[in-house]
Amino acid sequence: MLTTTTIKVLEPGELDEALAVLDRDPVANAFVAARVQIAGLDPWRLGGEMWGWYADGRLRSLCYAGANLVPVCATTEAVRGFAERARRQGRRCSSIVGPAGPTAALWSLLEPTWGPAREIRAHQPLMVTRTPSTEVAPDPYVRRIRKDEMDVIMPACVAMFTEEVGISPLAGDGGLLYQARVAELVGAGRSFARIEDGRVVFKAEIGAATQQACQIQGVWVAPERRGQGLSETGMAAVLRYALSDVAPTASLYVNDFNTAARASYRRVGFEEVGAFMSVLF
Repeated sequence: MLTTTTIKVLEPGELDEALAVLDRDPVANAFVAARVQIAGLDPWRLGGEMWGWYADGRLRSLCYAGANLVPVCATTEAVRGFAERARRQGRRCSSIVGPAGPTAALWSLLEPTWGPAREIRAHQPLMVTRTPSTEVAPDPYVRRIRKDEMDVIMPACVAMFTEEVGISPLAGDGGLLYQARVAELVGAGRSFARIEDGRVVFKAEIGAATQQACQIQGVWVAPERRGQGLSETGMAAVLRYALSDVAPTASLYVNDFNTAARASYRRVGFEEVGAFMSVLF
């Protein structure tokens, strides 16, 4: 039987259809779902286009095309369609990120014209928990960052980003966009830290958040305080906030080579349920 397939930019009136696709995997799709729930599908508000892959008149797969290129519930055929559209449009994103299988397939099709990448992280375990471990006591000194503490939290955020991504978030626009994002999380009550003598020694944020799942990100310990257990007790504290105040499921993804972090997250209650992949430009 012949099937009719097409790919197009979703319009605001197709929000319910898009949310239905995103709801198929609330954890893996938390980043895109959170943006769509806040901004809808208008490209200006969303910060990018939402591409839809249709088969037999039904929306089957999505791809968020903004600062990141993110395949969502993407079938093999959808990946080919998204790659073709991305090639024609030219690279506008700073990374491709998403579930490892579709992301790897997407990159294999885009690499001949978009490559080489600055760095490829082919296997980043996706970790999830709904119940924190009772073995690690939350750090009582980890708390929400106040709006008047932006000057305290920013140096730690910049250090974390530079260490994790390999470039400074202050490059290009002087850090205006990055500072706005940090301020957004602080304002939403989703930025947490332990501060000693006016300096951050542990920090983490709850980034993407929907009613079903939230994603913890930006976990960082000051270099001179590493190896002292701050990441475990700090994460236990952030996890308590996440599960009680934000969503019933918390997730994160971590580089596979960071064995210490993976062990730490397992001790506070996370388990590996899948993998992400990131292609950085």
